[in-house]
Amino acid sequence: MALPQPNLYPAFNIVRLSHVELAVTDLAKSRAFYVDTLGLQVTDETSNAIYLRALEERGHHCIVLRKATTPEARDLGFKVFSDEDLDKAAHFFAAKDLPVEWVERPYQSRTFRTRDPHGIPLEFYSRMERLPPIHQKYALYHGVKPLRIDHFNCFSPNVDEAVAFYNELGFRVTEYTEDAETGKLWAAWMHRKGGVHDIAFTNGLGPRLHHVAFWVPTPLNIIDLLDLMATTGYVGNIERGPGRHGISNAFFLYIRDPDNHRIEIYCSDYQTVDPDLEPIKWDLKDPQRQTLWGAPAPRSWFEEGSVFADVTPRQSDLAASPIVAP
Repeated sequence: MALPQPNLYPAFNIVRLSHVELAVTDLAKSRAFYVDTLGLQVTDETSNAIYLRALEERGHHCIVLRKATTPEARDLGFKVFSDEDLDKAAHFFAAKDLPVEWVERPYQSRTFRTRDPHGIPLEFYSRMERLPPIHQKYALYHGVKPLRIDHFNCFSPNVDEAVAFYNELGFRVTEYTEDAETGKLWAAWMHRKGGVHDIAFTNGLGPRLHHVAFWVPTPLNIIDLLDLMATTGYVGNIERGPGRHGISNAFFLYIRDPDNHRIEIYCSDYQTVDPDLEPIKWDLKDPQRQTLWGAPAPRSWFEEGSVFADVTPRQSDLAASPIVAP
């Protein structure tokens, strides 16, 4: 299937990804991981939730850790340009016979929840409480020195359908792989904010959340984090890397939190703001698309992901392949 033409004038204007909520089973253990080890900043804390932001962010939070009996991924949050865009977005989803539920969210303006056609829970808002800047308060920089949330990556049972839907929302494909026999997409990276991706889709049992990524200043921050994790009881939480992706050209590390949610530490991708930027196609048989240096990923990276709340994943429409995409 050919890639859809970029939709430069969508029905409403999504600025960027914004935040994610993860259900975790032990807030103290999660706090030790995300705050004491990674270096995210606490902006609010209750008996059942911790709100966190990264060092360059002015919005109140980019991740919410919510205490639960079972680990799962909840809403993926996106910021739209204005209240008018929020109303247009609600009308768009309702017209697609997708649910629109207006909800109260701490620190956010009017917010509605919905789902994409495969069931990924989504949340849209236009304004979040703004906090004073801390990006030059270097005494706060520790752990991996996370600057901002960068992207989501999801397993999808049908990447072509996912790309078609998010293209309609105004996301543009930057890089992709496809199955040579069927011509169907195996994976695709899509952006709004001008990086390689705000969200990506990978063929597999889905929908499930593969990972959430945070941008860091340099690859050396990743090396520092590895040293820290290896000497503070987290060596078993290091899953893959460090390395450099072929796709996105980014330097990366994949780690697992205490509930096995996957986090990517990420830097050094490239600018994609030009509206006529051509997507880069990768051969599914090219191992350098996964890791430019050639080191294979562990099987867990291809098979394991966080389930979404109230969503039953289904098998991919593409047959299993001995060659798996990143």
